[in-house]
Amino acid sequence: MPFGEPSHIPHDLSDLPVLPEIPASVIASGAPVHRGVDLLEVPALGLTAGIWACTAWTAQMGPYSVDEFMIVLEGAVTIRLESGAEITVSAGQSFFLPKGLVCAWHQTGNIKKVYVIFEKGAAGTLEGVDHDGSGLVIDPALPLAPSVGPGADILIGAAPEQQAVEVYEDATGQFSVGLWQSTPYNRKPVRFERYELMHLLSGSVTLTETGQKPRTFTAGETFLVPLGAEVDWVSTEDVRKIYCSVTPAAG
Repeated sequence: MPFGEPSHIPHDLSDLPVLPEIPASVIASGAPVHRGVDLLEVPALGLTAGIWACTAWTAQMGPYSVDEFMIVLEGAVTIRLESGAEITVSAGQSFFLPKGLVCAWHQTGNIKKVYVIFEKGAAGTLEGVDHDGSGLVIDPALPLAPSVGPGADILIGAAPEQQAVEVYEDATGQFSVGLWQSTPYNRKPVRFERYELMHLLSGSVTLTETGQKPRTFTAGETFLVPLGAEVDWVSTEDVRKIYCSVTPAAG
């Protein structure tokens, strides 16, 4: 993944490198073989993003050690909660596991996913998750509320109407997951002050980093804009996306 420009995350990787064995102390059942590649690594933040695939297995029940957002590309996983509730996430769905959630990971077959992992946050609150798993899987049809759009000084043309909902934020305010949508608009390049993974649910957008070629992303595609990239925004149709962003704490 080129660092400093919008980067498309392919959904068709079939030859991922084999990763070191999962420690036996983590495994409740199965003999998992996992493969993957980090497309973004920021060790100072404990931030990684990439693609991971694994054969069937079940993890030991325990507190989740990181905040993680995931898009399932192939297969399915069942998350077993301490309450006894279970929630299954299948190909095409997005979900997250907050740091500190007591749960187990259970696969009956192979899985492949896109992930964003943030290690240095703090457990947030999500009412109801510990009981029935509600809220872990992101509903693309969640109602949104009006949100503040780009300032007039960076707009080219008419101001868009924008809406959003934040589904989860860790206690430090650095890691967040949510939904966002906008009417068409054109914006000058601005410096991204966060790392943001975007998965387009509908519409399309063309982004150009200063000095680079334009990149167009369409519904069903996933891409990452890293902190520090100077990127414009050109959309000629309504856009709706799921996002996962990491905004480093000041100082």
